[in-house]
Amino acid sequence: MDTSVKTIKAYIAQYPVKTQTRLRQLYTIIRSVAPDAEESISYGMPAFKLRGKPLVYFGGFKEHVSFFPTSSPIPAFKKELVKYRSSKGTVQFQLNTAIPATLVKKMVKFRMAEIMASTKTKKIKK
Repeated sequence: MDTSVKTIKAYIAQYPVKTQTRLRQLYTIIRSVAPDAEESISYGMPAFKLRGKPLVYFGGFKEHVSFFPTSSPIPAFKKELVKYRSSKGTVQFQLNTAIPATLVKKMVKFRMAEIMASTKTKKIKK
């Protein structure tokens, strides 16, 4: 795939229809939970940032789409991820199965909470 794409829309458009469908589903799910997150292409794939910090990424492949919530949500959702191939920071969803919207939403919310907690501004003492 073309790694020089500049937008998420262009990234998705370069894939076959079945992959595009799953990528759009992931995009819509992420956007529904994090409407204020900044969109970009990072490491050659769609990325979302919150408060300047990486929130989540996703990408298309020949037989699956991958969701990259970073490493911390993987052990936190270990029981819910048993049906899917996963590794330290990635979850794979096969093209012939539905994207588990509820699980993806929970993982995005988990990441959002981590970022919000790590970027809280300290109160200024008077």
